[in-house]
Amino acid sequence: MNRSLDEKLLEKIKRIKLLILDVDGVLTDGRIIIDDLGNETKNFDVRDGHGLKLLMRYGIDVVLLTGRKSKVVEHRAEELGINEVYQGTKNKVEVLERILRKRDIGSDNIAYMGDDIVDVPVFRKVGFSVAVADAMVYVKKASDYITERRGGRGAVREICEIILQVHGKWDEIASTYDLNNSSSA
Repeated sequence: MNRSLDEKLLEKIKRIKLLILDVDGVLTDGRIIIDDLGNETKNFDVRDGHGLKLLMRYGIDVVLLTGRKSKVVEHRAEELGINEVYQGTKNKVEVLERILRKRDIGSDNIAYMGDDIVDVPVFRKVGFSVAVADAMVYVKKASDYITERRGGRGAVREICEIILQVHGKWDEIASTYDLNNSSSA
């Protein structure tokens, strides 16, 4: 881990069973590109995607929860194997409550990443709230943790690695990729 986490944060992260992500500004850099034909594109970081795949492989599920609706998000979720996607959400807390009932888990088992004002009410309801480095100031103030990386630029990967480290899975991942072999160049 790049930064040391205090005991309170470590305890919060140990309880995580589900990571819920806002999309625009978290999984993407927040830019929305629309061409003359109305086709929308977004920028995703491939390392964020790999971090999510690792997280899911090691038992932490992922849900996308966004206020906008976009085919691009559906495609990215499918590509990553994320089966639960909520788009066009006006009230994220209501959807969070639905997710809690559906999965029969406690709110303290959920980590949520956001970047804007609509995410703050969710922050107050989950066990571990994360603001990306370039989130709005009041979002950062409401969060448990602020990433070093920006949204769409590795913030999601950073949190995936932290969760995996705290859950004791990182050494296994490191050995799979031979990260502990100092003789490799």
